[in-house]
Amino acid sequence: MIKILTQIAFITLLIVSCQQAPKNPSRDQLMAGQIKSEFLRSWNAYKTYAWGHDVLLPVSKGHMDWYEHSLGISPIDAYSTMKVMGLEQEAEEVQRYVIDSLDFDKDQFVKTFEVNIRVLGGLVAMYQFTGDKKVLEKAEDFGKRLLPAYNTGTGIPAYWVNLKTGQTRGDTVNMAEGGSSLIEMGMLSRFTGNPIYLEKAKKASLAIYDRRSAIGLIGESINVQTGRWTDSISHIGCCIDSYYEYLYKGWLLFQDEELKNAWDQSIVSIQKYIADEVDSNLWYSQVDMNTGTRIKQVVTLYDAYFPAVLAISGDLESAARYQDSWNSLWLKYGLEPMVYDYGKKEILHPAYNLNPEIIESAYYLYHFTGEEKYKEMASQYFHDIMAYCRTDVAFANIKDVRTKEQKDHMETFFLAETMKYLYLVFADPEGINPDACVFSTEAHPFWK
Repeated sequence: MIKILTQIAFITLLIVSCQQAPKNPSRDQLMAGQIKSEFLRSWNAYKTYAWGHDVLLPVSKGHMDWYEHSLGISPIDAYSTMKVMGLEQEAEEVQRYVIDSLDFDKDQFVKTFEVNIRVLGGLVAMYQFTGDKKVLEKAEDFGKRLLPAYNTGTGIPAYWVNLKTGQTRGDTVNMAEGGSSLIEMGMLSRFTGNPIYLEKAKKASLAIYDRRSAIGLIGESINVQTGRWTDSISHIGCCIDSYYEYLYKGWLLFQDEELKNAWDQSIVSIQKYIADEVDSNLWYSQVDMNTGTRIKQVVTLYDAYFPAVLAISGDLESAARYQDSWNSLWLKYGLEPMVYDYGKKEILHPAYNLNPEIIESAYYLYHFTGEEKYKEMASQYFHDIMAYCRTDVAFANIKDVRTKEQKDHMETFFLAETMKYLYLVFADPEGINPDACVFSTEAHPFWK
């Protein structure tokens, strides 16, 4: 019954899109219109049921906050998608909300990595789009509140920082948490003229790189005070992913040769030790950072970002092969499972949380190759998300890709990333493409 209702809703949406679209609209225009309409529908649900809070609960029509006091994470995260889609009225409303209603002087501990990519990244992108100095003041105020996290023995930021007191806690972080602030902090330095933010972020990333093993690999987590690895497992996926992503993207944005060298050296070791061929498919495994010995043939759906990074760095052959591996997994289940053993061909964790990574990679590959198959992939992903994740007001996570049972949660990155990358595959907004700008790990675009 749910599937039938979803199909009816999709058909209705298609009719509405056709009525609003230009005469004789192209297939791409229709798809872009549908995606934009679904984003707007979800945003209006957030406004109706969760305004002033961090997250919409799309099944119960409720809301939740990440911490005791809301940081306005959903609207800040969604803002750049509104600008990309030309939703100016909605974007202006968020801008006014940020200026008039948000106060970050809260005595609460926040996760340094998570608020950096969502809140600081969203605010810096908002300033880039608007030039509003009041927005930049909010961004710098937030950036200053994150700086104490970097006062560690290594310069790698602590896991938690208190926005009011500057106290920190959490001496063990993974590499994504420790090395993924180059874009947000770097752009804050560019816009404020204060170099300290980029300096702190670069020091953190290079502190990780400088502790690589003799064969050029890093571990998954480290003690930020001592610099000692707390494990020896190495891979390119969840918990390490955006560290590698930001080495290359940091080079693209800031033309820093040290970052470029760190990427160039790292990718050689990745391809030598971590790349794995199984049944003619390319995967990236988990290995021992010191020996390169393969430990697990396990991936997470977050790993599907890597074809995008391979593509922008110029390795289109590896990017295409790895994307094909992920696409086959999506087609097998209709959505991606959270954790998968590609050696045993077994699901280890069956959830799908509206993730964007496979869509992001399809977008980059379509942009760089022009091959229609990547557009077809994105179309398939959108239709499956519509079929299984759509609720009567927005979209929901999936508990199990085998049963398609929904979970009462909609990630903020669904509005920031998933819908943005879907839209970009079929639309062509001026100046929003990998040739002109660099997308953060939260898909906030920053012009080169």
